[in-house]
Amino acid sequence: MLIHRRNNGIDLPFSSEITPREVFESRRSFIKQVAVGSIASASLLEMTTRSAWAQSGQKLAAKSNPAFVVMDKQTPYKDATTYNNYYEFGTDKSDPAQTAGTLKPRPWSVVIEGEVKKPMTLDLDNLMKLTSLEERVYRHRCVEGWSMVIPWIGYSLSNLIKKVEPTGNAKYVEFVTLADSKQMPGLRSSVLQWPYTEGLRMDEAMHPLALLAFGMYGEVLPNQNGAPVRMVVPWKYGFKSAKSIVKIRFLKEQPKTSWNLSAPNEYGFYSNVNPNVDHPRWSQATERRIGEDGFFTRKRPTLMFNGYNDVASLYAGMDLKRFF
Repeated sequence: MLIHRRNNGIDLPFSSEITPREVFESRRSFIKQVAVGSIASASLLEMTTRSAWAQSGQKLAAKSNPAFVVMDKQTPYKDATTYNNYYEFGTDKSDPAQTAGTLKPRPWSVVIEGEVKKPMTLDLDNLMKLTSLEERVYRHRCVEGWSMVIPWIGYSLSNLIKKVEPTGNAKYVEFVTLADSKQMPGLRSSVLQWPYTEGLRMDEAMHPLALLAFGMYGEVLPNQNGAPVRMVVPWKYGFKSAKSIVKIRFLKEQPKTSWNLSAPNEYGFYSNVNPNVDHPRWSQATERRIGEDGFFTRKRPTLMFNGYNDVASLYAGMDLKRFF
């Protein structure tokens, strides 16, 4: 379904980019209270420390891989770590950076199970040491109409897949993320079914671009960006890249994924970046680059497969409007 968003030649903002009235008013009230000193300085210090802790990271060495570098200007670290979708820590873009300090990324382990000859459980250190870490600069496109360019640290998921030796029955890979209400205040919301799950077809998971990531910008992943381990699938919309993974399952059947269960008419299983297929409530033909363009700056055209055209062969013969 085509939705025309232009009104008298003016490019209107996405609904997701408009701050809800109640949020705006609550923030304005907060600022007024601070101005008159009604909020104790100790509380402000606690909030500031909590936010900073969620963003802090240790250095993580990795060799740059020139085969996976885009020439676009990189998104500033501050923008990439304070404008996030991570509903386990709140639905507002600023929530994860403020609340994800409760996440404990160590100790951590990932269970690999299902249709594999060598099921295993790997702690974080052994998972990271499976093969050499690389730094790759990827474009990213969110279904809501914004994009970023981020230098990630990790390795192709295919390295892990080969190690566990999937059986001939393994057609899909499912990613199950952490769901701990003590660490994740957003789980109190019924906006999604928890735990958050995502999935890929086996050939997608084996593609070199599909990255198992442990860091960004030369550091370990900040909590709000999916610490300590997440997927990065740059030719798909951002919600396909599962964060804080605790299980990887190899399945015969297509897994049920969180956003597809929540709104199947809006979020398909494949969710490839496709400017020719509109979201039912807005166009996907253009995007706004976070940290680079002002609100009134003209948007840039969205690229098919987010510009990663070498994945096109994965979908040869498929109707990408039907399998969206």
